[in-house]
Amino acid sequence: MPLYENVFIARQDISTAQVEALADTLANLVAEQGGKVEKREYWGLRNLAYRIKKNRKGHYMLFNLDAPPAAVSELERNMRINEDVLRYLTVRVEELEAGPSAVLQNKNRDERDRGPRRSYGDRDPRDEGIEP
Repeated sequence: MPLYENVFIARQDISTAQVEALADTLANLVAEQGGKVEKREYWGLRNLAYRIKKNRKGHYMLFNLDAPPAAVSELERNMRINEDVLRYLTVRVEELEAGPSAVLQNKNRDERDRGPRRSYGDRDPRDEGIEP
């Protein structure tokens, strides 16, 4: 069967639990059509580049699919009908990525890089070109 990556953006005013329930519904729809969701990632509530239907943020979700084209068409039809889905994009790929996606890797790296912050008075004098 062909392989696909699908990303959809859900409205900002629904909860994370509702986004997970929506993703479960869509995954079950794919399974009923003879496909399989290989990987599912929740990317979180993120800022949009521009307003979509009066929303400035959206919940992002990624599906890696191993499904026939009819299942993908049905998935997209249901996303068009659902009021909670702002946008979606499905792309056919040659192979599915193993492990976390680039978005999750970047998110984890950002969280690791955040160390304890120094207050204004804790500056190192060498940062300002002053020798102690």
